[in-house]
Amino acid sequence: MKKMSVRKLCACAIVGALYAAVTILTAPFSYNLVQFRMSEALVVLCAFAPELGIGITIGCFIANVFSTVTALDMLVGTLATALACFFTARCKKAWQTVLPNVIANTVLVGGMLGLVLMPDKLPLGFLICGAQVALGELAVMVCLGVPLYLFAKRTGFVSRVME
Repeated sequence: MKKMSVRKLCACAIVGALYAAVTILTAPFSYNLVQFRMSEALVVLCAFAPELGIGITIGCFIANVFSTVTALDMLVGTLATALACFFTARCKKAWQTVLPNVIANTVLVGGMLGLVLMPDKLPLGFLICGAQVALGELAVMVCLGVPLYLFAKRTGFVSRVME
């Protein structure tokens, strides 16, 4: 196993803290059916430095402790973000970085919300909740994630920080 430098560890901690802080501070938009969780845009940074997925995942878990839906969000929501980070790290183009986040959250978080909010109508609940989560994730990733990816690529900032 490769050791993580102090610099990379600090970068993970900063990104994780930023994820948690932004999510908690924008709580009215972060925990509803149409989740406009602006912090999810940080997932695109994994395309440049996969190690940042550790910090983002921990930040997501901390943010989900404050979830208004259910404690299940700490597990399912965090797993969705971890999967999104893992697959985003394999993306080479800006538009590709949108897909892992939207798909993981649509399936996992949409399914969880459908189960919690509409347990007697699970297939319909999954379709409704999944569509609403997808809408919010797509908006965040297109409006914030892609520009963040392009900025990071153009400036090389993430690569320099993670050296």
